[in-house]
Amino acid sequence: MLQAAAKTFSVATTTSVSRGISLSIQNYCKKTPAKLRVSEAVTGAEIGANVKVQGWVRSVRPQKSNLFLHVNDGSSLQSLQVVASSELNDPLLTFGSAVEVTGTLKKSPQQKQSVELEADQIHVVGECNPVDFPFKIKERHGLEYIRQYPHLRCRTNAFSSLLRIRSEATTAVHSYFKENGFVQIHTPVITSNDCEGAGELFQVEPPGLENEEDEHFFSVPAFLTVSGQLHLEVMSGAFSRVYTFGPTFRAENSQSRRHLSEFYMVEAEVSFTQSLEDLTKVMEDMFRSATEHVLAHCAEDVDLFHKHVTPGHRETVDAMLKNRFPAITYSEAIDILNRSSQNFAFPTDWGCDLQTEHEKYLVKHCGNIPVFVTDYPYDLKPFYARDNQDHPKHTAAAVDLLVPGVGELCGGSLREERLDLLRARLEEAGLEDAYSWYLDLRSFGSVPHGGFGLGFERYLQCILGVDNIKDVIPFPRFSHSCVL
Repeated sequence: MLQAAAKTFSVATTTSVSRGISLSIQNYCKKTPAKLRVSEAVTGAEIGANVKVQGWVRSVRPQKSNLFLHVNDGSSLQSLQVVASSELNDPLLTFGSAVEVTGTLKKSPQQKQSVELEADQIHVVGECNPVDFPFKIKERHGLEYIRQYPHLRCRTNAFSSLLRIRSEATTAVHSYFKENGFVQIHTPVITSNDCEGAGELFQVEPPGLENEEDEHFFSVPAFLTVSGQLHLEVMSGAFSRVYTFGPTFRAENSQSRRHLSEFYMVEAEVSFTQSLEDLTKVMEDMFRSATEHVLAHCAEDVDLFHKHVTPGHRETVDAMLKNRFPAITYSEAIDILNRSSQNFAFPTDWGCDLQTEHEKYLVKHCGNIPVFVTDYPYDLKPFYARDNQDHPKHTAAAVDLLVPGVGELCGGSLREERLDLLRARLEEAGLEDAYSWYLDLRSFGSVPHGGFGLGFERYLQCILGVDNIKDVIPFPRFSHSCVL
């Protein structure tokens, strides 16, 4: 009997071990779920696959036997529908909560979406109290409301769409310059030059100097950059086409819809040119190329703005792309303004600086499409603008691009390459010593050149129809406000 019992125990043990090994092999060989972004899942390319999706809950709809969720991870405007057994419901599964869902991707029987994820597991990664959460599940919040929550507004449809558009527009700008032979230059954020005439400056100094005898940390006054133009001019002595794309700063005490203390500029410089038309061609081509790219790659996000935020603006964008941009001189612009029946708040005499109200009127007068204004009064432009040497109205070879809804989008000029004229103007302004290095640029292999700057936030306002510049930048900085 002992031998029989031992034999039985031996068989049972062997069988148990075999089963354990079999289960281990099955678990080891079981395919790990493929991790997908929502934008990948909704294409239906992985139908039938075991997948894992991570994101945030945009809606929760529990039923008696089933649970329906919409999950979004910021990769697209469209959310992924998740279908699960009601047994997987969890009190922590609320609007705004972060989840990880594993299951099988299947074709959806509903017309509103082509695929759905049949969930096997739902894990709540991060809780969200829907009562305290400022954005509500069934409400459409306006830009003004979500602007109150700069740390949370990226979770709304409108602002997440804006950020995807902004990212794609950035890619489009870089692509345009790369395809057209421009070299990217990283111009400094801290600089000793003030790009004379560009705006108010933020001076940079540490709170305490190591040596109290030092007057300045950098030995000279240093500022946050208002423009990379002068640094690009340095580079244009060795490269025929250069550009920069980065943050710039203006210490303007304004909380208007048009002003930011920190914003992004696209700036370019072209060598071997004596024509404003060479500059306007780059401005127009870049505008068209970037806008067509954004419309092609962010169609759903742009449609959200054009349908729900700025209805009717798509027609304006289509008109801008369909028509060539006309050009008028500053003198012609003044004549147009003086002939109008509109009462302007600011004067329109020859020699005045064009104000936003003037710029918007000129755009409408020219068919509500972008328009170039050239040859501004010489005295309005900084020292580097090329002298047209014309009389009796003395002008500079400068140009602005005015666009619907915004006014000035781009500003540029041919640069004064004639050493004697440049030196005379710097002497007149008392800047010859400060800009002696700039005169050197004209002494060693100088060529006729010109360039321009484009306000990136204003560009986004233009193509989306957004009225307030604070709604097209992730973290707006303006006077008396610096949240985060």
